Amino acid sequence: MPEFMDVHHNMKGITADQLREAHQADLAIERDEQVHFKQAWADPESGVVYCLSEAPSAEAVQRIHERAGHKADEVHPVPLSV
Repeated sequence: MPEFMDVHHNMKGITADQLREAHQADLAIERDEQVHFKQAWADPESGVVYCLSEAPSAEAVQRIHERAGHKADEVHPVPLSV
C-alpha cells in the first residue's frame, strides 16, 4: 500500500493531548477509506503537524482528515524510504 506524508499548518500551540485527540479522530474512521494513519508529529512553536499514513490515494487521506475536522494543507506521496 502506498505511503503518504501530509502536512497541517496553522496549528501553533498544539498540545500533546490535542495531537492525540486529532490522531484518534482519524483512526476512528480510517477504515472507511482503507487508510491507516501510522504516526503523527507536531511542532507547537511553528504550528506544523505531520502525519504518516498508508492509503490507496492522497484523496483518501484528505477525505478522512476532512471528516475528522482537520483538513491537510498538503498531502505528499512517499515513494521511497530507508
